[in-house]
Amino acid sequence: MKVFVHGNPETSAIWQPLFTELEQAGQSRSELICLSPPGFGAPLPAGFGATVTEYRDWLAGELAQFDQPVDLVGHDWGGGHVMNVVMSRPTLVRSWVVDVIGLFDRDYVWHDMAQLWQTPGVGEKAVAKMVDGDIQDRIAALHAGGMTVPVAEQVVLGQNEAMGEAVLALYRSAAQPVVAELGKNLETAAQRPGLALNATEDPFVGTEEQRHRAARRAGARMETLRGLGHWWMTQDPSHAASILTNWWASLER
Repeated sequence: MKVFVHGNPETSAIWQPLFTELEQAGQSRSELICLSPPGFGAPLPAGFGATVTEYRDWLAGELAQFDQPVDLVGHDWGGGHVMNVVMSRPTLVRSWVVDVIGLFDRDYVWHDMAQLWQTPGVGEKAVAKMVDGDIQDRIAALHAGGMTVPVAEQVVLGQNEAMGEAVLALYRSAAQPVVAELGKNLETAAQRPGLALNATEDPFVGTEEQRHRAARRAGARMETLRGLGHWWMTQDPSHAASILTNWWASLER
């Protein structure tokens, strides 16, 4: 089973172009599973605080329902949840793939937008604009960041007040030194085969040095996506599918 977890401010729509390519490469659609974190295209349950720890436990609970360990793929905060699971309960996965390994380096500094969300008052205003603003403006903002327009049109339909609440709670629970402390357990992730995707034009996930250093500590192989940015899976889904199918095939050898 191949399980995909997306991040912020997204829904599972980001995976659809990639899934099309994976099916054409021979993957069964029934074996491609999307898990939507609470608040991000899925309901935000009453009492769920949307913190780093709660998302880790949510994902672990979902994975525990599968009959056998899965091949796990995480993007953005979905990748953060993946890393937090493989650093705490590695037996739930057969392998893992993330594009945010640099977040867990000791020297990582949150990007400017994250720091806005982590700031009381300022963060609320920024989130309101993101989830309640003009739809066309929001589509344009996602497209400017590298997401294709058809996917952006689907994603904005899932952006709502619950997502805004989750964004603020999640980022504030992860303010430094929290992720640096979590990253002290990176070596545990090496208990399962890992692949770190390095999208060279992604400005949100740390420096090249931080990405490579964290990947080495986690025992991960690194695959460079040269010229691709944060939404690599929509920018070049064919290339992304090739990388993933080759990775999964390597696990069988």
